[in-house]
Amino acid sequence: MESTAGKDPSTKFVVIGLLLGILMSAMDNTIVATAMGTIVADLGSFDKFAWVTASYMVAVMAGMPIYGKLSDMYGRKRFFLFGLIFFLLGSALCGIAQSMNQLILFRVIQGIGGGALLPIAFTIIFDLFPPEKRGKMSGMFGAVFGLSSVLGPLLGALITDSISWHWVFYINVPIGAFSLFFIIRYYKESLEHKKQKIDWGGAVTLVVSIVCLMFALELGGKTYDWDSVQIIGLFTVFAIFFIAFFIVERKAEEPIISFWMFKNRLFATAQILAFLYGGTFIILAVFIPIFVQAVYGSSATSAGFILTPMMLGSVLGSMIGGIFQTKFRFRSLMIVSVISFFIGMLLLGNMTPDTARAWLTVFMLISGFGVGFSFSLLPAASMNNLDPRYRGTANSTNSFLRSFGMTLGVTIFGTIQTNVFSSKLTDSFSGMKGSAGAAAQNMGDPQEIFQAGTRSHIPSAVLNRIIEAMSASITYVFMLALIPIVIAAVTVLFMGKERVKTTQEMEKKTG
Repeated sequence: MESTAGKDPSTKFVVIGLLLGILMSAMDNTIVATAMGTIVADLGSFDKFAWVTASYMVAVMAGMPIYGKLSDMYGRKRFFLFGLIFFLLGSALCGIAQSMNQLILFRVIQGIGGGALLPIAFTIIFDLFPPEKRGKMSGMFGAVFGLSSVLGPLLGALITDSISWHWVFYINVPIGAFSLFFIIRYYKESLEHKKQKIDWGGAVTLVVSIVCLMFALELGGKTYDWDSVQIIGLFTVFAIFFIAFFIVERKAEEPIISFWMFKNRLFATAQILAFLYGGTFIILAVFIPIFVQAVYGSSATSAGFILTPMMLGSVLGSMIGGIFQTKFRFRSLMIVSVISFFIGMLLLGNMTPDTARAWLTVFMLISGFGVGFSFSLLPAASMNNLDPRYRGTANSTNSFLRSFGMTLGVTIFGTIQTNVFSSKLTDSFSGMKGSAGAAAQNMGDPQEIFQAGTRSHIPSAVLNRIIEAMSASITYVFMLALIPIVIAAVTVLFMGKERVKTTQEMEKKTG
């Protein structure tokens, strides 16, 4: 299904359209999360707000592997456009939602479209460009993905404060309209596709299992206790249908996920790394703004700006990883990545309330630089040397596992941070006596330290204990994150000696 568009000058417009699609879909969850407080205040139904994120993520992750397979079977363009139209429709509807139930439903529509955008966009790049140019392009696309991950919270805060939360969704419409125009007008794809049998059994079992798992992770410990009937039931149904998925896939003629790909060492290691990097990178985007706001006492907008160094580092790492993948092995470049990521996380894990913000900036640059390599290298490694008809499946699997890792990372590390914070706070307050101890016992929610107005009224002795507990709980999570990074370092060593071969090298080999 190789496209001839790579030789057409109009290809640059296709690239712009794809970049806009990636920017929207990758940024959506983080930009919405920033506005959730305002949305709840306007629409009410605080007990349902977790479903706004959960419903979108469930739809995205359930659709990713299916879209990847369908794009291999019937073409990239039609499914990218399908995803883009649904995403824009869902965005417009979310902006006019009059209740939390409506917003949740419209987020599902948005997620149905969002699941197609990221994996198919990366795959189209491999169809459009020869090997020697794919690195540069995947580096650019990876940079946009990394940029959107940390730009979302800042943009969400600015839009919500300056205009209204409705525009958090409306902003997608003009961006998506340009993307839609460029892809329809300029992307010329080969219409020669091999008709294949759709694996309905695999699709159904995969969707049901992912839906149950995602809802269990999103709602567990929030809406319902982890040991509640609802959460245990969701995990049970997930296990049953996940096992059924494996059984169905082993017998399917054209499985949704081709397990034979995992026999390729480079592909298998790239999937493991996508999962591990997703689960650890997300905690930086989540907990660094909290650290800045709660420990340093900065505003929410300032906390959003603090992610800029990490954003710049990730963009630089992604570009370097993309440019050099035809010159160096994937393994060599990922070794640089994992070392930088480890050092950055280690330094962040040793912060205290007295750590200067200048040093925090340096630590984030180092971490972001390390993570940035993965944005361009892992999709490229997943599709390296694969026949074009399998690229969609390969890249959607990589995107799915990265998203899955992010979801697990937020859930697991978020639960740990909350428990450590509560434990340290209890221990700290129990030792306080006199007026400070009375103030500690009588104060309301410790999260008041996030609000400048209430923070100033907290007695300094109590405030310092809360800050120390918050700082210790976040840095504990950063230190704990070194475990999956070490596992990633070991995994990198098994990537083999492969690198992206140029067109001349491949022609010389075949000739």
